[in-house]
Amino acid sequence: MPGINSVVGYCLLLLFLLSIAACKQKDAIGQQGTLHVAVAANVQFAMQEIEQLFESETGIPVESIISSSGKLTAQIMEGAPFDIFLSADMKYGNTLYDKKMAIHPPLVYAYGALVAWTVKEDKDLKNLSKLLTDAREIDKIAIANPVNAPYGKQAINFFEKLGILDQVASRLVYGESIAQTNQYIHTGATDIGFTAKSVVLSPEMSGKGRWITLDPMLYEPIAQGVVITRHGEEKQSEASLRFIDFLFSDPVRNIFRKYGYEVPDSKPVLPY
Repeated sequence: MPGINSVVGYCLLLLFLLSIAACKQKDAIGQQGTLHVAVAANVQFAMQEIEQLFESETGIPVESIISSSGKLTAQIMEGAPFDIFLSADMKYGNTLYDKKMAIHPPLVYAYGALVAWTVKEDKDLKNLSKLLTDAREIDKIAIANPVNAPYGKQAINFFEKLGILDQVASRLVYGESIAQTNQYIHTGATDIGFTAKSVVLSPEMSGKGRWITLDPMLYEPIAQGVVITRHGEEKQSEASLRFIDFLFSDPVRNIFRKYGYEVPDSKPVLPY
């Protein structure tokens, strides 16, 4: 029979090896279990609530990566390990699907609205077209970069529909995304700006300055689409599908409505 010291030594070694295995398993769960969701900047405030609700109901941790839709698309194309992409339009989701970087065409999860917003108390928003064309009243106008950000593109569309693009073009200040555009407006670095309605309804910005919703007939509908990426299918298939299903649930639809979005009348056909 082995001596008591040998038995104790064997037990200690076994406990040590088990603890290492447990740590490795925990690390693996942390690395593989977290769902990485690329989120267009206009959705960031709604996403904070969606993320918390999803984690509380499923136990699946979520990490959101916030940027412009164009930049997030470029990162996914370059191999960024994002599992799901909530875009500010349908174009970028379709681009990823066409390039086989997403496993299905984008599904419309919400329709965004465009607003004009200012923190300058002396700016009268009632006659917006007249205000924008008066260079003495409005020196700088913030919009998101229309190359990367759908809300910036629709702001340009709005100016074109009003026939004032040539008059305001030299005074436009471009943010890399809605988030940077909001900073320009909120800090007063620009006299006025154009952003998503979800921003001015957020707890962080509510009651700061004044805003008006733009006539939806003066810009194209902002249908926002979601896709599961190829990475999500390969690494986080079950969690990604659960998140997509959750995104179209009634509690989440109510969150989107709270932030000024319209939601589709019916649940889309999900990719499974």
